[in-house]
Amino acid sequence: MRYLDITAVAKQSGVPASALRYYEEKGLIASVGRRGLRRLFDVAVLERLALIALGQAAGFSLDEIAGMFTSDGRPNIERKALAAQADKLDRTIQKLRSMRDGLRHAAVCPAPSHLECPSFRRLMQAAAGVRAGGDEIPSARRGPGSPSLVRTRKTSSRRSAPR
Repeated sequence: MRYLDITAVAKQSGVPASALRYYEEKGLIASVGRRGLRRLFDVAVLERLALIALGQAAGFSLDEIAGMFTSDGRPNIERKALAAQADKLDRTIQKLRSMRDGLRHAAVCPAPSHLECPSFRRLMQAAAGVRAGGDEIPSARRGPGSPSLVRTRKTSSRRSAPR
């Protein structure tokens, strides 16, 4: 069978029909016609959907992915873009490793309170986007008007009774 209806494409690719319609609207895929009310796709759409999934998993936006295809639908992926995205993933991995290591330390830290642990305080400041010296680190996570420093207050080391 050379053509698949939208239900078959959704089932075989794991991509919901609503997403397939959206991808078609964005120009990422194209139907070849209809069978009744259902869109028909060439079976090659499955490979294209796999490329789209790979691009999304690597952190590319749908617009960036759309730019990786020629007008006739063939992939034309710039190696520079792949290298740049790999570098971006390396930076994300490093940040996540640091966060993981900080959390592991906090889990076994002998300090009476997490807020009394210098390592935990550095972890908090890094998450808030603040350097140890108080200088703000630019962060895409914070929006305009968001505080640049998480204020903490020393709390009692007493634990509250379970409810």
